[in-house]
Amino acid sequence: MYRFLRTPRWWGINVFVLLAIPFCVFMGTWQLGKFEDRVDTHEKAEKRPAASTRQAEPLDSLLPVDQETSGRTAEARGRFGEQFLVPDRDLDGRTGSYVLTLLRTDGGRSLPVVRGWLPTGGKVPAPPSGEVTVVGALQASENGGGKGAHRPGGLPEGQLGMISAAALVNVVTDDVYDAWITLADSPAGLTPVPAAAAAGTGLDAKAFQNLGYTAEWFVFAGFVLFMWFRLVRREAEAYRDEALGL
Repeated sequence: MYRFLRTPRWWGINVFVLLAIPFCVFMGTWQLGKFEDRVDTHEKAEKRPAASTRQAEPLDSLLPVDQETSGRTAEARGRFGEQFLVPDRDLDGRTGSYVLTLLRTDGGRSLPVVRGWLPTGGKVPAPPSGEVTVVGALQASENGGGKGAHRPGGLPEGQLGMISAAALVNVVTDDVYDAWITLADSPAGLTPVPAAAAAGTGLDAKAFQNLGYTAEWFVFAGFVLFMWFRLVRREAEAYRDEALGL
């Protein structure tokens, strides 16, 4: 009754099943590993000392920004220069703008400094003049997929779509740091912008997508095996009925 399994058609089906099931199991295990890595990274980030308890460190000693240095308290000295608004930023359920001022450091490069969040319609306070020392949480440059960030274009002069050296390269002539800091103490009229967690350290929707993909791949493996048994059973019944003259 099961001699049909040796036909060329069923050889092809059997080879496909033998390859598909291990592949689905491998992909499911890989996605599970990705989720477990995110959990481990999140736990490590939770165990780190709070940024407010750490002593400020020179900016250059914390660069480039990575998962370890993101959120650390950085210190830089220089003079404030050009100022921009970064619109469409939410804080505590309200929409406003980040006030970003470039700090021309003693090293000759400019550092984007978010001095605070400004509610819509608020008046932008002027930056302090003269030599200043700024202390704030170090952040990595934003990209177009970040929350609130969007690609440049269509914005009035003096506004930026996202905080990054790439967004500033065509706006200012200075060499800009590929990083920025957000001040813990903002001037009057502005609200401090809290530091964001480093990319890849939080249990966000993307992390749980990996867990969902894990379940999907194992379901696919089970479905392939189920369909193989179903096809074999249907073919065997057809041969049996033919032998009985039905």
